[in-house]
Amino acid sequence: MDKNRGDDNRGDESRGDGIRGRAEGTASVPLSVLDLVTVGRGRTATQALRTSVDIAQLAERRGYHRLWVAEHHSMPGVASSSPAVILAHLAARTERIRLGSGGVMLPNHAPLVIAEQFGTLEAMAPGRIDLGLGRAPGTDGATAAALRRTDRLGEGADDFPQQLAELTRFLDDDFPDGHPYARIHAVPGPVQGPAGRPPIWLLGSSGFSARLAGVLGLPFAFAHHFSAQNTVPALDLYRDSFKPSAVLDAPYALIGVSALAADEEREAHRQVLSGALSMVRLRTGRPGLIPTPEEAEAYAFSPMEREFVDSWLGNVIHGTADEVRSGLDDLAKRTGADELMITANAHGGEARLRSYDLIADAYGLRG
Repeated sequence: MDKNRGDDNRGDESRGDGIRGRAEGTASVPLSVLDLVTVGRGRTATQALRTSVDIAQLAERRGYHRLWVAEHHSMPGVASSSPAVILAHLAARTERIRLGSGGVMLPNHAPLVIAEQFGTLEAMAPGRIDLGLGRAPGTDGATAAALRRTDRLGEGADDFPQQLAELTRFLDDDFPDGHPYARIHAVPGPVQGPAGRPPIWLLGSSGFSARLAGVLGLPFAFAHHFSAQNTVPALDLYRDSFKPSAVLDAPYALIGVSALAADEEREAHRQVLSGALSMVRLRTGRPGLIPTPEEAEAYAFSPMEREFVDSWLGNVIHGTADEVRSGLDDLAKRTGADELMITANAHGGEARLRSYDLIADAYGLRG
């Protein structure tokens, strides 16, 4: 048995093997959800987290394969600074859908802490937890320095392979005799008896993690939603570097894609413009709550900002459900991705929930 699945796997085995998903309805690949737990202007983190529960329950009901949350810090418009806490909250309110981190930023944390957190999650929801890992800080340099208690940030990223190896040892409880950590155990974990553990995914927006995931034979997730120009080269590098492992016998890559469906094309554009203005502000050092569609429509974009927005929206699949389906199908075919993980960046939870429902309808997913 794959050691990433464990003996007590209560996930929905008919929908995949713990890593690979199964396409539902008329979709050519499995569809999943990336929830950034966004906080819109005039809303609160409490409301955003309630919406995340609603999205997770909708995704489970409609047949999306998995839902991930991402680690971000010092961003007022994103309430997902603690993925493990949010995942515990979602696990208690769902039954079947896979839940995971997309991702935890490994250099921000001691590997033992992550092993303990995700061992706890696996004990709470056996066979349903994914551990996605990234090497970026998930924030600006000053905040990263506060998180890591050092301003030597490059060292954390450069040490990523060593940190990953240490984390894997803690999860498997198999440090060799004589190792300084041989008598240290991540609890909950194998020291307590036979136990499954979450499969490790590597996340990336460039070639580093793509190559590493391939060499280690791990599943790979690429951030197409903010690094679209690198998607195909990174996936090619992953596949070319892939070596079969105890985890996977063949490459498995998902891509995160920004997509939003609405009942009318104009409404979809109004909603995604909010996310675009939010990105303009973030990229220019002015992060804030996600603006309303009305605020975004009234905003006077400078020529440089307008150029950025046009480029950004060019990589956001939006429109009616049929238009979004067509865009997703084209993207899957063009990249050869094994799974699409959809993120809907909009001001209000209602628009995001409606989008996931419409996309599920377009693919004939279960109701």
